[in-house]
Amino acid sequence: MSKPLPQTADFLKNSLNTSDHSVLQELANRKSLEITQSLQTTLDPTRLIEIFSAEVGALIVHQGIRYRNDDIGLDLKLGSQARHACSYHLNIGDEPLGRLSFRRNQKFTEAEIEVLEQLLCSLLYPLRNGLLYEDALQLAQKDPLTGICNRAALDEMLQRELSHALRKDAALSLLVLDIDHFKKINDQYGHIIGDCALKSIANRVSACKRDGDLLFRYGGEEFVVLMRDTDLAGAQLLAERIRQYIADSNCNCSGAELNVTVSIGVSELQQDDNPLSLFSRADQALYRAKKNGRNQVCSADN
Repeated sequence: MSKPLPQTADFLKNSLNTSDHSVLQELANRKSLEITQSLQTTLDPTRLIEIFSAEVGALIVHQGIRYRNDDIGLDLKLGSQARHACSYHLNIGDEPLGRLSFRRNQKFTEAEIEVLEQLLCSLLYPLRNGLLYEDALQLAQKDPLTGICNRAALDEMLQRELSHALRKDAALSLLVLDIDHFKKINDQYGHIIGDCALKSIANRVSACKRDGDLLFRYGGEEFVVLMRDTDLAGAQLLAERIRQYIADSNCNCSGAELNVTVSIGVSELQQDDNPLSLFSRADQALYRAKKNGRNQVCSADN
């Protein structure tokens, strides 16, 4: 969904004669300094584009702006679509920073395009710094082996999702999954095969879960799935689907055929829950599943 285009106090002052190149150039020089100062206030790429659009709008009117960067999965749309576009692939040397487009109903003049390109120079380095920061944040929450979210990401997301569910009176469930007899796999085949098995399990859980479900590697051979808008019955169905899918298909790791199974514990959010209590009940259910013979699903809440 498109957001409203940010406005500035100077937005309507574009009635000046933009064909006066010298006047426009002088205004562009001043605006470049203002943009540089404004962009020093944040490292968030989305906020950087919003600030830049507002600052540019005080000099070059535009109805909409779009910034897209596939590397971080960002597709930001401000304002509205219009007939004419002025688009740029942003780069510093060989380093791509994404694509930025300005849109409006009237065609951009040569003088305005020249000014836009001058102002874009003020965006490049702050945007690169913001993208590097965003990349570092994402890496800090990724498990390097499996590529899924790690425990740090779980701690953050669990608190956020729990607070949201309690505020909206929505369902939230959690499952904790542990690979059965994983130590035996490492002891018999070595850690390279063990790592392959971990990646395979992560891929299989990803194939079973729904788009809105969040998958994390909690540590070792343990995984967590956080399920929004899902009650206990729905969580048990997903857990059983995951268990069955893994049990019915062997893992082929560098020629070794591994018959891997998992045990799963499930819990549903209660009104007096906090992140620790919600997780602990699922973990206790997991312990019961392993104690009862493994390769099964147990719930803490029934």
